Amino acid sequence: MDLPVIDLAPYLSVGGDGSKVTSELGELCREVSRILREMGALLVKDPRCTVEDNDRFINMMEKYFESPPEFKRLQERPKFHFQVGVTPEGIEIPKSMVNEEMQAKIKAMPKESQPSIPKGPDCKWRYMWRSGPQTSKSRFRVQELNAEPVIPEGFPEWKETMDSVAYKWLSAIEVVAEMAAIGFGLPKDAFTSIMKQAPHYLAPTGSDLRRYGQEGSVFAGYHYDLNFLTIHGRSSFPGLNIWLNNGQKVEVEVPVGYLLLQTGKQMEWLTAGECQAGMHEVIVTKRTIEAIKQASAQNRSLWRVSSTFFSHIASEAALKPLGHFAESPLASKYPPMCAGEYVERELAFQRE
Repeated sequence: MDLPVIDLAPYLSVGGDGSKVTSELGELCREVSRILREMGALLVKDPRCTVEDNDRFINMMEKYFESPPEFKRLQERPKFHFQVGVTPEGIEIPKSMVNEEMQAKIKAMPKESQPSIPKGPDCKWRYMWRSGPQTSKSRFRVQELNAEPVIPEGFPEWKETMDSVAYKWLSAIEVVAEMAAIGFGLPKDAFTSIMKQAPHYLAPTGSDLRRYGQEGSVFAGYHYDLNFLTIHGRSSFPGLNIWLNNGQKVEVEVPVGYLLLQTGKQMEWLTAGECQAGMHEVIVTKRTIEAIKQASAQNRSLWRVSSTFFSHIASEAALKPLGHFAESPLASKYPPMCAGEYVERELAFQRE
C-alpha cells in the first residue's frame, strides 16, 4: 500500500505565518490532520532534509555499530536508564512480550495482520542523542531526562552530523505539528508551544544481520512510542512494519528523500484518542533476506541501521486533551498530568 505523501514546501513558502495560510494551504493542513486521525502515519517531503544528510548519518552509524561491543559499551550509561548514549542489545523489552492485554488484542487480529511475538528482549543496539535546548529546572529526573550527550572517541564528525540531522528532523516535525493544529481547528502553536525545551531524541538503532539475519528475527517487538510524533527515516535494510488505525499491517520502505511520521502516545493524549498511537515492529522479512544477499555480494555493511527521531512534549507541560478535544466523550480516559510524569511511568515499566 502507498502511504499518503505531504509536501511541506507550500507551507514553508509562507514562513509559518498563519495569516498567510491560503484556502489551499488550509485544505492541505486539514489533509494532514485527517491522515493522522484516520491512519496515524504519513510520508512527508521536506526540502530542508536532504538525501546527503541521511546518507552521511547512516554511514557514520554503520561504522559505529560495526565497532567491537567492548568499545560501544564505553558509551553505555545505565545510571541514566539508557536515556543517553548506547543501549546494548538485550536490554529493551517490548510490551507485546509481557503485556497480557496487548497479547489478547494480537490474538484477536486476523492472522495476516498479526505481528511477530518476540521470545526475548530486542536484539538491537540503540544510541540516544538529545536534540535542542533543555530546561535545567524540572521536578522530574533532570539527570536522566536531560543528561549530557555522550560522544564516542574516534568520531570527530559525530556531534555535527547528529545535531544537523536532529535539528532538521525536529524542524520537519514542528511544521507537521503546526499544520495538524490548523487542520484540527486549534491555534497554530497548540502543539509546538508545549514542545519547547522538551527532551527530543535522535535514536538510531543498529541490528547485526550476520548474527540475526534469519527470517522472523525480531529487532523491535510490536509496540507504540510514548512520545509525540516519531520520524522513521530511511533505513539501510527493509524490515519495518507499521499498523494503520484500521488495523491494516503495512510493510514500509521509506523512499529516498522522504520521512515517515507516525503518531505517538502523547499525540493520542492531546487529541483524546482521536489520533491513536501508531504500532510498529522491525523484523527480518523476505525483503530483508534479499537485501542481505545483495549487500553481501557488494561487500556492504550488514548492520541494519534505522534512522529514528522521537519528538516530545516538554516535561513540565500539561499533557491533556487540547481545545475542543477536551469535550470528547473519551477525554476522561486521558486525565491531565505533566508530560514528564507520563514518561516516567512508561520508563518505569521498561526498567521493571
